[in-house]
Formats: sequence, structure tokens, C-alpha cells
Amino acid sequence: MSEAIYTLEATVRTDKGTGASRRLRHANQVPAILYGADKETQNLALSHNKVWQAQGNEGFYSHILTLVIDGKKQEVILKDVQRHPYKPVIMHLDFQRVDAKQKLHTNVPVHFIGEEAATKTGGVVAHTMTELEVTCLPKDLPEFIEVDVAGLEIGQTLHISDLVLPKGVASVELAKGESHDLAVVTLHAPKTKAEDSEDASEEADSE
Repeated sequence: MSEAIYTLEATVRTDKGTGASRRLRHANQVPAILYGADKETQNLALSHNKVWQAQGNEGFYSHILTLVIDGKKQEVILKDVQRHPYKPVIMHLDFQRVDAKQKLHTNVPVHFIGEEAATKTGGVVAHTMTELEVTCLPKDLPEFIEVDVAGLEIGQTLHISDLVLPKGVASVELAKGESHDLAVVTLHAPKTKAEDSEDASEEADSE
């Protein structure tokens, strides 16, 4: 993916409040805030077209981004996106500054591989988790966590502790104790004909 996707131009805005944000959106811009690293919060404005193009890429949500603010570069991560309930419009963005010496807490997508091999037995792969909250230094932040399910047996579940995380990356949940070793993916037994018939009957009864 082009690194240009991860670089966005931003300008500092002085107007605040609902009215100011509304005017920005009418001008095809997205209001945003930037905070963290023991610095003052900045109110920013970004091009909606550029943001819309970037947000279509999964890495936009987990990759370290570069904001070029009035000509100066600042590394950040995206912390929150507010969208219009039904229009294709980004309403607001929250960014957090990245400090090379401070660990990040962020969510990283989980990518599953080997599903075709896992389902050859007739089993059904069920994803319990699609992203994992991790902590790591910025230099160690992975774009995604890969989970190989090819070797799963019917009824087997992989938990967070079964994942092979990159060096320097730790699970936030797992650090809380064994009771937080959450399920990530399970290979369920294939449905029997009787179960399929029961499902069909329940659907017919609900109509």
C-alpha cells in the first residue's frame, strides 16, 4: 500500500463549537482533535475527500499515520471516528500523538488464514474476535495479527494465549489474568441434517 495513504495534510483551526464544525463540513472538511504526549490539545481540519480515501484502507485504523500540520510532521494514531448515521460522511476524528519512547494502547486487526484447509472436514469457522487490543512501542506496532486456523480440529478453540504475537507486542486483555484469555476463533462441528431441518422449521414458524 502506498505510504501516501498514511499521510494527511491538516490545518490548525481556531473556531470551536458546533457551529464551527458545521461550517467546516459544509466546506468539505473534517473537524478533528489531536492530543497526547503531554502537549496541548490541537483543533484541526482535514480534507474530507482525502480522509474518505484513506479510511477505506484497513491500515488507516492501526498504522502509525503522519499528519502534516501547517507544514510540520507529527506521527499519530487514530483513536476514534465519528460517522454520519446514514450519509457517507466522516463527522469527526480523534488523533493521539505518538511518542517513540511511550507504549501505545490500540486495536490491531486479526487476519485469519488457512480457513479452506480447516473446513475440509466440514467444520464451520466462527470468528469470536476480529481485532485485538495490544500495547507496544510505536516501532513494534504491527499492521495486523495473523492467525493460522488450518490445523484446528472440530470443537477446538484458539484463545489469545495461543496467538503468536510479534516481538515487543503484548495483549492488553491477557495482561489482566487467565480469566481474560478470551476466545479468538472456534471450529464448530458441521450441522446434521436434523439440525438443518429444525432450523428450517423455526424459520417457517417465524414467518
